[in-house]
Amino acid sequence: MLDLDDHHDVLCELIDGILVEKTVGFYESQLAMFVGYYLLQFLNSAPLGAVLGSDGPVRLFAGQVRMPDVCFIRRERMPRFNRGERRPGVLPIAPDLAIEVISRSNTQQEMDRKLKEYFDAGVRIVWYIDPQARNATVFTSVDDRQVVDENGTLTGGDVLPGFELSVAELFARADEQADMLQGGSES
Repeated sequence: MLDLDDHHDVLCELIDGILVEKTVGFYESQLAMFVGYYLLQFLNSAPLGAVLGSDGPVRLFAGQVRMPDVCFIRRERMPRFNRGERRPGVLPIAPDLAIEVISRSNTQQEMDRKLKEYFDAGVRIVWYIDPQARNATVFTSVDDRQVVDENGTLTGGDVLPGFELSVAELFARADEQADMLQGGSES
């Protein structure tokens, strides 16, 4: 039996019963963290559910455990655990919103498969954030997509009513932090 908790400090997804290392770049990780930050800020005033980061595994179905870069699960769908009860290492449900930040290592075939799995498992919205194109693609099904450019706004639809995130602001925050950490912007 495979144990996702025994992955030797490497993020892995379970794909067709095989552990596959998940690689994320520096900038892509920053983008994911800022998406999570904005979601958590929103949820402070509208406690609709929970946000998980890239190390929060969710079971889509038998043999398939994915780790979206960020995901959101509505409160009414969250499993209930008693305080002090040992919680499973893998959340046994698919998220309502799955967010993937496209890395250079991601292939089109991989992302197409992931998208199909998400919707087959009951995910309602998927966002693919593309740092190279500086846009996001919002999927409400495998075939229904809308590209939101840097001048647009991501919304939570009926999964996260009232949530809005400026794509320009998202990239600006990540750029600012990346420049600062890399010593790129001088005053």
